[in-house]
Parts: sequence; C-alpha cells; structure tokens
Amino acid sequence: MSEEILINVTPVETRVALVENGMLQEAYIERTSRKGIVGNIYKGKVVRVLPGMEAAFVDIGLERAAFIHASDVVNGQSSDDGNDSPKVVPDIRTLLREGQSLVVQVTKDPIGTKGARLTTQLSIPSRYLVFMPGIYHVGISQRIEDDAERTRLKTLVEEAAAEQTDVQGGYIIRTAAEAAAADDLIGDMKYLHRLSQSIHERIARVQAPTVVYQDLPLFIRTIRDLIRPQTEKVRIDSRESHQRVMEFVEEFVTEFSDKVEYYPGERPIFDLYSVEDEIQKALSRKVQLKSGGYVIIDQTEAMTTIDINTGAFVGHRNLEETIFKTNLEAARAISRQLRLRNLGGIIIIDFIDMEDTEHQRQVHRMLEKMLERDHAKTKITGVSELGLVEMTRKRTTESLGQILCEPCPICDGRGFLKTSETVCYEVFREILRVNRAYDAESYLVMASQSVVDRLLDEESDNVADLETFIEKTIRFQVEPFYSQEQYDVVLL
Repeated sequence: MSEEILINVTPVETRVALVENGMLQEAYIERTSRKGIVGNIYKGKVVRVLPGMEAAFVDIGLERAAFIHASDVVNGQSSDDGNDSPKVVPDIRTLLREGQSLVVQVTKDPIGTKGARLTTQLSIPSRYLVFMPGIYHVGISQRIEDDAERTRLKTLVEEAAAEQTDVQGGYIIRTAAEAAAADDLIGDMKYLHRLSQSIHERIARVQAPTVVYQDLPLFIRTIRDLIRPQTEKVRIDSRESHQRVMEFVEEFVTEFSDKVEYYPGERPIFDLYSVEDEIQKALSRKVQLKSGGYVIIDQTEAMTTIDINTGAFVGHRNLEETIFKTNLEAARAISRQLRLRNLGGIIIIDFIDMEDTEHQRQVHRMLEKMLERDHAKTKITGVSELGLVEMTRKRTTESLGQILCEPCPICDGRGFLKTSETVCYEVFREILRVNRAYDAESYLVMASQSVVDRLLDEESDNVADLETFIEKTIRFQVEPFYSQEQYDVVLL
C-alpha cells in the first residue's frame, strides 16, 4: 500500500491530506482564527460544581466554560491498563470546590453548543511515547501485535523509567515505536522529561485561567503522528513550513528525512490526486458507489445514520447476490467516509437486509477489516435483529462538515423547506386570524416570488373565496429577499 501526505500551508489555514493508493483517506484542517485545543494544558479555575451531574465547569480562558466529569478528576491507573472493572467515582464535592485552581488538559474540542471536555490526568505525546505524570504504569498500543516486539518495547521502557528518578510518571508506547531502536526511545523519554519539567515550572508561575502548554501546529503534528515506514512522500507547499518540519525531523525522526520534500509546483498541491474534489464530495449526503448503488450519510446531534441502497445496480445473478455485493462495496466506502469526514460518536449503519447469515458475517468482517486502518478508536457490534450495525468512533474534534459548513439560515439546519403550497395555506390562516383581531379595509401579503406566483395562479380561486368571506380585498407583493417560508400580512 502506497501512502503520501500532502500539506497545504497558507497564512489563514493549514490543510493536511492523507492519500492511500491515490485516494484521499483523511483530511485535517486547522484555521489560524480557530485552532483546535485538544492536548493543550491549562491552569483553570473551577466556576461551578454540579453534584447532580458529578461534574464541574472550569474557566480556562475560552468563550465557554469547559466541562470535567468526576471520573476525569480521579488520579489513578490509566484506562489503557486492561482493567475492565468498574471504577468507583467519588462525590464531585470531595474533589473540587468553586474558586479552586485546577491544572487540566483538553480531551475534546468545543463542538456545537458544548464546551471543551477536560481531564486532570495529563498526557504529553512525543514521536514514540506518551508521558503521563503521576501515573506509574507502562501501556502499549494494541496495534503492535507481535508479542515478542511488545515484550521488548515494554521491558526497555520499564528499565529506562526505573533509572530516571528525577521525573516520575508512566508511559504509553505508541504504534510508531514498533521496531524503534533503544536509543530513540530513551531520547524520547529525555525530551518528555524536559518538557514536563518546564510545564510544571510554568504552572507554578502563572495565574488561572491561562494556557501553560500548547500542542504543536498541525503541519508538525502530522510528522509526529501520521508519518510511518510505508509513507512514501510528505510534500509541503510552503518553504518556511518545510524548513520548520525539517528541523523537527532532523531532531526527532531522522530516518524519515529523505521522505519530506518541498513542493514548488505551479499546480496547487491539493489538485494532486483530486483532493479538492474529494473534500467537496465529502460534504454531500450522498456517496455514489461504483456499482451504481449509493450510501446516504446523515449527521445529527445525537448520532450519525448511514443508509445503503442498490440504486441503479441490478446485478447479474439474483437479488441476494446483488444485495451482498452492494453491502460489501458500501462497507469499504463507509470506512473511508468515516475517516475522511471525521465522523464520531454513535454511528448506526442500515445495510440492505441479507437473508444469508454467511453474507452478513462477510459484510461485518469487511467493515471491521477496513476500520483497522482508522487512527481513531472504533468499537463495532454485530448485526442486530433489525439488520442494523451499531458502532462508535472516538470523537475529539469537529467533523469536516462542522469545520467547513454552518447550518443553513433558510431551513435552520432541517435540510428541507416548507412547500409554497404549505406557505400559501399559512397565509390564508394568518389573514383570517388578523381579520378577527383588527379592522382594516384591505390586506397586503408580502412574500417570496414562488409563493406569490402560486397565490396568483393555482390558489387564485381560494384567494377569491377568502376575499368574499372576509369582504376585503387582498393584494400581493413580491419581496425578492424573502425566503420561501417568510411572509408578512400588512393591514391597509
């Protein structure tokens, strides 16, 4: 599998495209005016404790107060230690009080109307490791599957940590550490110790609320988190950003220095592999499948729903085989769309009903296999009695659609408008209501072109009947700036 990373840097935003086999798989966007804050560490102030929710609001200097649950205040073992036993959450009032200073880290960006999500369990990432001050535990990424390699890495980190007595903390060994040399891991540990000490020194100096540590900018995070041995090229279209990336590479990941290059081409970098076109397609509800079938993706406040249809695909053998092939193709497309659109939270997939249980198993397995490439943590259930597949995908930042779009001011995010016929009947009811309440010689209806056209054409008989009933004349005026649902009834 060939993999390339394209980085487009401008003064107002940075965009990153992860391309696999010539096809866009993931897109990341960071705007100068609205940077993501996941990973940032703040010295905040508790502004409100909510015993009924076992949570508190913390002022960290943002527009909206951030939210922290009692389970994220409790210090203890990392959630990655493999212990699935339920944790006892103490009363939030025994942990926090209003006005208290609190050092917190952002685990989820503000999304929609919700403030940022916080934890007091700090974690500081580097290329190969994540350092967790105050936690005495060494975890390892589940994606490193070789048992011998897992043992080697864990032993190496545990022995090196035992020798480091100046800074106490635990580690998570990241996927990128697979096959890493001992010197590289120890170098990472020393870097994390220096960074941790500087963070704690700053915490002691500053007043709340203020930021004490900010994660790296997107174009450098990309090198730290996304570059892998199978990455063939990293192309950057900004000479200054390329220089900063090379400084980072030469200090931390020298083995990739020959893979990072400056892209000076006249053709925009995101025109390579049709990245711009793919981003535009990812904003649509409908995803066309090569067979002729299609997938409909609807993102709502509570969950994302995905529906599969055979569309124009009629197959060659029988209906069951047609459905099976459509579902298989959809499973591949869905896994890519989840990554590309960065959809998170609860996701419900309504595959076309399959009678054959073996077909159900193969479609489910295909979805699982394709999701293995996902950088975000996913959890998937089997096919339910209703033929639905339920899954979750960890959400830490806004989706692509939430970053690039806003709710339509005309339909208010519903995705549909009242028909001109419906609005006409609303106008009739409004005239009757106003006529009972006020005394006027005639009425002027101000509405959009489509509504006025209908009132003067298809509804003209109804208008005449209404005029006879109320014994008043009704005139109409087109307001070009009115939406189809807007209208006013004016007394004359």
